[in-house]
Amino acid sequence: MKRFSLIVSISYLALSAPALAKAVSADEPANVAQSDEQSANAKPKAFTTGVAKGRDMFDTAISASTLDDTDIQKISAVSVAEIIGNIPGIRSEGSGTDGFSAISIRGLPLAADGAKFLQLQEDGLPVLEFGDIHFASSDAFLRPDLSLSQIQTIRGGSASTFASNAPGGVVNFLSKTGEVEGGSIMASAGLDHDRYRMDFNYGGRIAADWRFNVGGFYREGEGPRAVGFNAFKGGQIKANLTREFAGGGYIRLYGKYLNDRQPTYAMFPIGVTGTNGSPNYANLPGLDVRRDSTMSQFNTSFPMLDQDNRVTTASGRNGIRAVSSAVGLEAQFEVDEWSVTERFRFSANSGEFNQVATMAIAPANVFRGTGNLTYANGPKTGQAVSADTLMILGLSINAKLNDLGTVTNDVRASRGWDVGSGTLTTSGGVYYSSQDIDMFWSFTTTVQDVAANGASSFVNIATPDGAITQNGVLAYTLQAPQNYHERFDVNYRVIAPYASLNYKLGKLAIGGSLRLDTGKVTGRLYGADLGGGRNGYAVVDMNGDGVIQPTERQVATLPLSQPGNVNYDYDYLSYSLSANYRFADSLSTFVRYSRGARAGADRLFFSPSHDPIGGGLTDPKTAFGYVKQAEAGVKIRSSDFSAYATGFWASTSDRNFQISTDANGASIVVPIDRSYTAKGVELEGAWHNGPFSLTLNGTYTRAKIDKDVLDATLNGNRPRHQANFFFAARPQLESGAVTIGTLVNGTTSSFAQDGNMLKQPGYVIVSPYVQYRIDARTRLSLNAFNVLDKIALISVSAPTVPASGITEAQALNGRTISASLRFDF
Repeated sequence: MKRFSLIVSISYLALSAPALAKAVSADEPANVAQSDEQSANAKPKAFTTGVAKGRDMFDTAISASTLDDTDIQKISAVSVAEIIGNIPGIRSEGSGTDGFSAISIRGLPLAADGAKFLQLQEDGLPVLEFGDIHFASSDAFLRPDLSLSQIQTIRGGSASTFASNAPGGVVNFLSKTGEVEGGSIMASAGLDHDRYRMDFNYGGRIAADWRFNVGGFYREGEGPRAVGFNAFKGGQIKANLTREFAGGGYIRLYGKYLNDRQPTYAMFPIGVTGTNGSPNYANLPGLDVRRDSTMSQFNTSFPMLDQDNRVTTASGRNGIRAVSSAVGLEAQFEVDEWSVTERFRFSANSGEFNQVATMAIAPANVFRGTGNLTYANGPKTGQAVSADTLMILGLSINAKLNDLGTVTNDVRASRGWDVGSGTLTTSGGVYYSSQDIDMFWSFTTTVQDVAANGASSFVNIATPDGAITQNGVLAYTLQAPQNYHERFDVNYRVIAPYASLNYKLGKLAIGGSLRLDTGKVTGRLYGADLGGGRNGYAVVDMNGDGVIQPTERQVATLPLSQPGNVNYDYDYLSYSLSANYRFADSLSTFVRYSRGARAGADRLFFSPSHDPIGGGLTDPKTAFGYVKQAEAGVKIRSSDFSAYATGFWASTSDRNFQISTDANGASIVVPIDRSYTAKGVELEGAWHNGPFSLTLNGTYTRAKIDKDVLDATLNGNRPRHQANFFFAARPQLESGAVTIGTLVNGTTSSFAQDGNMLKQPGYVIVSPYVQYRIDARTRLSLNAFNVLDKIALISVSAPTVPASGITEAQALNGRTISASLRFDF
């Protein structure tokens, strides 16, 4: 009853105003700079992400940034994570592919992959309701191409009350909608690596009140790292049709089809010497952490049991595959002086995730023991493995993303009123989403050598008593307390009414907003890891030869007749309070305090947090976690200069799992139950003088683990991978037909693990670009990512310098040079 009363109260707050108030016109959209692809007659795009209404940024108490399409083309980045890593406050870990990255904001914890506290949106609606679904992060279903108009980002602020599960912020990818007549075709190719891509976009009017836009891309190639096959293959097409109304407003229909695959550039061996506080990292002989990968043309196929316990063959060549078919509607219109906005989208999402993860690494003589090592496949099949060959005990992960479909709808209404000497703007709406998570995990323990140029092969181990492996497979499971052979079939339903008030009196604006999220989670789980006497192993003749070998005596299976139940609900209230004072057209300042939350998704299951019999949570507090934030900022701009500075404080807790290492350097999965705080400053600025321009941003953060429930020795430590300072700068010189510039990204050092012992070095990456306008319609571009070929480590597995001098690390790609030819028409 209390929940119903609160929903009614929020709805009433959104739709009511003082009885004697007089309706006034809505605020004008913000003046956002147009790209050079837009004509002077095109309307500037209002900043509408994470706020009640689009308005001038200097009248809004938020910390926000935009990247236009021309900015994105100059950034030598090819993945979503790398692109948004150029936005202040956002920390991203990725090595050039979508769907295998970790993204966080303002020092909030980055315990695992995906984006837990930050929501990725496409045209105002979330790509997925939860950004850190295991093996299916949001960026897996999002691709930038020429149809992209702008990226809008809000950090903290009202993201807590204008989006669900996004207390840290929102990154919104906005599509072109045909406001400008014309199109573009662009062909790109790697000059020092194998990757080819074709982009196109075209839009314009088909009648006085109708306009359209269609765009997309296709690409293929081995990619910047040697894997021995076409690891990149696929593309997408997007289209929209808009009907404008004479009295104002519009209705838009749109659709997208994405079918794309990419490789997973996971941890790779690297040498490390020196001390924990001053380590020296270097490539091992014949190997390159920037250009090699555990993926190979010889280790991508192996038998496994599917979700129906039938023998099948996994294909690691699929890497990260994403298939998404989406249709949607967006409308804006006036009803009795209320401005109403409606957004709806249905997305059918599916795909696959494949990765070779390293559990242990050592020379062959360590693996040999009393047995013999021979190559199980590849060009050296049957040959003995030399004693000094580096080998890994690998975990070949295959996750089938059966269904990650979403249905989302967001309807809101806003109206301005004359109240006293000021203007009161009331806004309110209701958000609904339904997110399916139907996926299947299969882990296989394998043995393989480490080789350059995509030539890694499976290795067999045999003793005088018989074979220990079967074609390189040591076990058809993960040899650990949990076998992680699991099936999820769960639905998340979210309903969230929200409302805001903003009163503007002269130069002062005071605002507040509320959001009540209610969630219902139902479904079933399958897996021996649920306990309760479930048998997760069986004897299976995996290779069909009629002989049961040692590896076939304990094959991971699903107890299909003993599903676990999922049935629980939750609700939480978010709020945000703000004040903004505009001293002049060129100067404003703001303060804000917010409390939002993030509901838990699939990571709650197969853990003590969930009761598989009744379906509920053992502790209701694990259903969601609050994020509290305070921020204060100042904004300055003139005709040739702009600067924004925001100080922030954030606090949250996180119950999660993360991949770590034990004292011997072996990979393990550990539970975490912690509270965190972070404080810092975000800086962003731009300056131009004649042909020269400079844009830059930097983020200084001091984050710490306040309390670790499971390991008190970590209290007060800095979270792993959290650098105190990171930045991006882009100087540019434009002279005649030539534009020359460079992007400089850098970060200070961090710690490899939460124990704060082994340092993970900082780096500075320089990525120059040159554009030459052949004529008014034709442009030739040359981009060089990491032109100095630096070893830039974004993740190191070891907690201390290992005695062997070898650990695993994930690194940014080395130098990659690409050229593109673009024709506008």
